[in-house]
Amino acid sequence: MAKSPPPMLLSILLFLIPTHRVNGESSTLESVPDLEKAMYLNLEAYACVRLLNLSGEIGCSNPGRGKVVAPISRLKDAQDQLAGARALLVPLAEMRSFFHRVSNDPHFAKNIAGVLVDSTGPQKILAGFSPAEKFPQAEFAPYRDLSYGWNLAGSGIMRNHYNFPVFLLSEESTSMVQETVATNEKSKNAYPVGVAEFDLAMQTTNAGTRDSESCLRERTCLPLGGYSVWSSLPPINVSSLESPKPILMVLASQDSASFFRDKSLGADSPLSGLIAMLAAVDALSHVDGLDEFKKQIVFAVFTGEAWGYLGSRRFLHELDLSADAVNGLNGTMIEQVLEMGSVGKGFGQGATTFYAHLQGDSSARKEILSAFQTASNSLGSDNVNVKAADESNPGVPPSSIMSFLRKNSSVSGVVLEDFDTSFANKFYHSHLDNPSNINSSSVAVLVARAIYVMASGRSPLDLMTLNSIKVNVSMVEELVGCLLTCDPGLSCDIVKNFISPSSSCPNHYVGVFLDSPSDTEHPQYATDTSRFVWNFLAEKTSTPKNNLSSCTGECSNSYEVCIGAETNGGRCVISTTRYIPAYSTRLKFEDGSWHVMPVDASDSMGAVDPVWTESFWDTIGVRVYTVQSSSYDRLILVAGVILTVSSYIAATYIRNYLSKALKRD
Repeated sequence: MAKSPPPMLLSILLFLIPTHRVNGESSTLESVPDLEKAMYLNLEAYACVRLLNLSGEIGCSNPGRGKVVAPISRLKDAQDQLAGARALLVPLAEMRSFFHRVSNDPHFAKNIAGVLVDSTGPQKILAGFSPAEKFPQAEFAPYRDLSYGWNLAGSGIMRNHYNFPVFLLSEESTSMVQETVATNEKSKNAYPVGVAEFDLAMQTTNAGTRDSESCLRERTCLPLGGYSVWSSLPPINVSSLESPKPILMVLASQDSASFFRDKSLGADSPLSGLIAMLAAVDALSHVDGLDEFKKQIVFAVFTGEAWGYLGSRRFLHELDLSADAVNGLNGTMIEQVLEMGSVGKGFGQGATTFYAHLQGDSSARKEILSAFQTASNSLGSDNVNVKAADESNPGVPPSSIMSFLRKNSSVSGVVLEDFDTSFANKFYHSHLDNPSNINSSSVAVLVARAIYVMASGRSPLDLMTLNSIKVNVSMVEELVGCLLTCDPGLSCDIVKNFISPSSSCPNHYVGVFLDSPSDTEHPQYATDTSRFVWNFLAEKTSTPKNNLSSCTGECSNSYEVCIGAETNGGRCVISTTRYIPAYSTRLKFEDGSWHVMPVDASDSMGAVDPVWTESFWDTIGVRVYTVQSSSYDRLILVAGVILTVSSYIAATYIRNYLSKALKRD
């Protein structure tokens, strides 16, 4: 493999090549960094990284410690043969069949030095692209039919491991690589040749720690995890002596997954459900008489659900422990669970239709479905329909409710989805699940009114109040722009009113849990999305205070929280809103490191918990440059040596000449 030129050779080249052209204009090379910029094209690209579980590893990595360099070729067809090690430019439409061949053809796979995925091209030819399984996380299902195909577009390629680097190129970088490939093809890969240099060395690969238990022990990885959020409407008075009300829990997820770590938007699955929930919370916050409801409404936004239902399982575990993170909640009082699933594709054929996937006690299920039908009827001409999902389905689709049902099979739950028997989202857990993949925002008002019907318990129903519940449509549109785009992204007004985001571009990959869970009011490592959701829910579910007080983090009363603490406008409000750590129930942080614990008999899902971790790495990147033949390199080296020696001789001669001339004077 060719190697990058050493700094000494770069200095020599700077002497030999005084000018270069950029975009057709002559430009002077004044330093070694200028020369490096002229020689190397650093690509904007998104990496597939190495993840591990108790059974092994998935994802991508360089095969060793060093960088990988190879000539770039175009993969025109998934059946192409390779002559020697190559960095392949793979069309998106061929990605599924290509990785299937890699897994089934070792001779083909050994010649792959790296993969660059072309992000452009006619995406219309894609009938669907989902790198997840046909039944995602089937091992957690509360029923026996684990072969059911919820995700018909699923290929499962993101759950395999690849011993070479893989990057998704941006549109601009794709154009650069296409030019390099065209040049290589024109010269029939003769020197000079365009090569890609991959920097994707994973510490778990280098250390030989090939599963979660060994890499945690050797400290070459960290567990996946983050912080979920829950909030009650109205706030819970933990000091009250009154009997607690039955709880209606409303769930959503905030994390997604993708073949490429930092391109995990999840517009339909699951962010459409989260956005609908936030809009419903806002609508319900304007309803009077919440204290008189028969049920306590509790909203929960879980993270880590794409990787073993980390958030929902940890939430239930914290309830069992009566931990501070769930102070005020009694798990035995959870009567009904409503989950906002994928609801971004409900519009079709002039109407909007959603499906209620029901499980649990039949009378409670009828009550939930009746509430949705009442809410639907109240919308009149808006033509938003809710139907019970097909009874031939094996049970609820992949969702957080599975954690609740595995914990307590008597819990009555419904998952509201935009599909009946299989996912409508053809890009589930794909980087293509972006804002263009959703078409409906009308579900929020339906959900808000259904929650009112279920929680109020009023008979007869107050139709005037029901019909007054409306959703702020402009806020829904703003949330889509904030959470699913880079412009404005997390720099939008509604987010910056609460937090100072670390980046404008949102990414809903769960991330890693760095160390021991910190306090649940101001965790140190909560993501931008978690912190925004916490602040949003804390404000919308709060009750008015007589005296507003400013704050920078802490409030004087235990029943108050400080919202907007990261901005200059921090203020204390009365709200029961908490962070909950989300990481595997099989893990414990002790003596400065993470440990995998034996299966607890009380943890019904612990035996099937994969315990996902992510490998450490130093740097990640990919760049393109041109290399000459070894004989050309030797010629340049010889020329450089001659130039250096000649310069030394000339300098010595001139110094001696001047010295003699000065002595004569």
